[in-house]
This record gives sequence, structure tokens and C-alpha cells, in this order.
Amino acid sequence: MSKVNELTELLRPAAEALGYELLGIEYLGQGKHSVLRLYIDHENGITVEDCAKVSHQASGILEVEDPIKSQFHLEVSSPGSDRPLFSIEHFEQYVGREVNLRCHIGIGGRRKFKGDLIAVSDGVLTVVVDGQDYQIDFTDVDKANLVAKFD
Repeated sequence: MSKVNELTELLRPAAEALGYELLGIEYLGQGKHSVLRLYIDHENGITVEDCAKVSHQASGILEVEDPIKSQFHLEVSSPGSDRPLFSIEHFEQYVGREVNLRCHIGIGGRRKFKGDLIAVSDGVLTVVVDGQDYQIDFTDVDKANLVAKFD
């Protein structure tokens, strides 16, 4: 199990117990400047106070369980307008929107894609970039987020 999956399993129940959805976790290991970032959401939106509640709860769990042996900074954030996409369900929810993707491997000679997500089927994302369709297996996605739209 990856470190991110382990941390997600550890912290998801705490966020849910407080009434929030834990959308996902990013762990950026950079020595003493490492960052553990939790993204939370709620149907009424997220406030600074919401982030503080989850941060307090997560800090207690992380202190007791000690899953990260080195120093790190804990951040709790709302997903924002450029919402990160962590699961296949997130992609299914945002079909028709513009997305930014970065893949682990090259697909069609590229690793970065910015285009319209037009379909999700059997774990495969279809993204149109500059008029060309790309079929991207969800498991090949390293990082993804919506492109913010301001009308």
C-alpha cells in the first residue's frame, strides 16, 4: 500500500466523523520541508474554521500513529476552483469539463494533457486536446485537476 493510500485510510474516518468528505491527500516528501496536504469538502463549502477542525483532529491521529517518521507540515485545504481529482468517481462527476492531467508514462508522445474530459468508461478517460482524442488509463494518471473557469 502506498504512503498516500495508508494516510488516506488513517485520516478519512476522522474527517467523515466531523461531517466532511476527505477528497484526497497529497504528500510531498522534501526532507524537513515535506508537506502533507488534505483536501476536504462539504455541501455547504469549506471555511477556515472547517480546515482548523480537521487539522486539529488529523494532528492528534498523526501524533499517536506516527505514520511519517520525518518532519512535515500539515495543511488542510478546500478543493478550490481548480479542484484536484483523486478518484475515478471524481472524473465521472466532471465529464464535460476542462482538466489538466499529468501521467506517470508517456501517452502518444506526451505526459501532460490539458483538454476537455469527454468520457470515462471502464477506468479509461477520454480527453480531447487540440482536436485529438487521447485514451488515458486512470491508473496512469499521476496528478489531475479541473481547470478553473471564471465566467
